[in-house]
Amino acid sequence: MTYDRLVCANCAAPVSEGRCPVCRANRERLQQNGGPWSGMNPAALIGLLAVLVLALALLARQSM
Repeated sequence: MTYDRLVCANCAAPVSEGRCPVCRANRERLQQNGGPWSGMNPAALIGLLAVLVLALALLARQSM
C-alpha cells in the first residue's frame, strides 16, 4: 500500500503531507520498508504483468 492514500489517526490529514510527528514517522517507515515494486501504481503493475504474459505466449507459440 502506498502512503499517499493513508489518513493519519492523530491529525486526520493524509500521511503523505506529514503534518504531525506521527505522520512523519509513518511516512519515513513506509519509505524505508518499500521494495522495488512499492513505488509503482497498480495500473503499471497490471500492464507489466500483461506484457510478461504476452511475451510468454509468443515464446510458447514459436516453440511449437
